[in-house]
Amino acid sequence: MLTLAETELFQPKWTQQIHDEWVRNLLLRRPELDSERLKRIYHTMDTFFPDFLIEGYDDLIPSLSLLDEIDRHVLAAAIRGRSEIIRKI
Repeated sequence: MLTLAETELFQPKWTQQIHDEWVRNLLLRRPELDSERLKRIYHTMDTFFPDFLIEGYDDLIPSLSLLDEIDRHVLAAAIRGRSEIIRKI
């Protein structure tokens, strides 16, 4: 995914909350992994791809409605980041 982003064929978007979720879910499946190492990975992602980190979307969340209310932050970030597609990986 990041290799494609580097070639500008694809531009992923993420938030701090999305980072927290993928780290938490990965650790649930793979508890032997080092959480600090995973955090360094997402900090590196943010450093190399600063335009992909979406902030300032919280104000949109209350006005959004989804079947899975817990994912409203994803839709809000997609709107704020002007994403064309939302893809769950």
